Amino acid sequence: MAEALRKRFRNINFLDIILWIFRSAVIVAVIWGTVATFRNNRYTSEQWTDFVVFGLTQGSLYALIAMGYTLVYGVLLMINFAHSEFFMSGIFTATVFVAIPLSESGFFDLHPFLSLLLITVVAMATSAGIGVLTERVAYRPLRRAPRLVPLITAIGASFFWQYFFRGLYGSGVTAFPTVEVLTGTWSIGPIDITKVQGTVIIASVILLVGLYAFVMRTKTGKAMRAVSEDKDIAALMGIDVDRVIVITFAVGAGLAGAAGVLYALMYRQVNFFMGFFPGLKAFTAAVLGGIGSVPGAAVGGLVLGLFEAIGPNLFLEGLGIAAPYQLKDVIAFTMLVLVLMFRPQGILGEPLAQEKA
Repeated sequence: MAEALRKRFRNINFLDIILWIFRSAVIVAVIWGTVATFRNNRYTSEQWTDFVVFGLTQGSLYALIAMGYTLVYGVLLMINFAHSEFFMSGIFTATVFVAIPLSESGFFDLHPFLSLLLITVVAMATSAGIGVLTERVAYRPLRRAPRLVPLITAIGASFFWQYFFRGLYGSGVTAFPTVEVLTGTWSIGPIDITKVQGTVIIASVILLVGLYAFVMRTKTGKAMRAVSEDKDIAALMGIDVDRVIVITFAVGAGLAGAAGVLYALMYRQVNFFMGFFPGLKAFTAAVLGGIGSVPGAAVGGLVLGLFEAIGPNLFLEGLGIAAPYQLKDVIAFTMLVLVLMFRPQGILGEPLAQEKA
């Protein structure tokens, strides 16, 4: 009997017990804080609606940027940490060379939609160009190298582009012109949403749906999926692997450039460091949704944005924590850890032991 008890005791995994206790404690704290917040009734229904709308807006930006991470990872199995600089480079260049001159000449006020179209085209083209150049110079020679080598190279490329554009455009904050036609609000039933937020959400949905259709329905998209399965076999089937990888970088970076325009519309300022935190959050969103999955990156971005907007006020207010919005990053990354504890492959990611079809 004593020997059987000793064997059973040795088979207990104390790490699993600690993880179970941690998960339970966090879940209890979340439920307790949520219940206490609703009992205190500190926020009105209009304020909760504002939190949700802001979360969807922020999450839409995260989803667009996350597409670049998930596309590159799906094809090359590498984390492109320079992607945040692709996001920054496009809108910074478009602001300096297009937005500000058009605003100073008065063309922006006379033709706002045409001006925004020109800004978006320049931003997407610049971001795509920087992405393709980075892939050709920094990543392609290391394609057969161990995974750690391209990862370190990506970090170096990120710093290079960051300080390259700092030297090119300066280290100060550059103001993005106000778009008068997007000032004010839209009323959707009982919900009031600012025109900028509505524009960001609608544009993001259109771009995300377009990307999904491109990947799933076009010949190039099928080639991208084939290369993500096996590069060597795809090459034997007649697919130009280098061309597909270049297109992947161009598409991902172009979406980041479009996200940069939407970001500038919301926050109305750009600088050389603006890509760091959105890029970090977008990478988190890609992992949260299931890195390598296009729908997963979209869902992960929206979930992360909602957690950041609602979480501090919903979970922490009831626990008596002062200034909870300053802890939005804590909420976001705690939710990431919890999701990965219960589902390591992410929300829409494939099970880790399952072969791709």
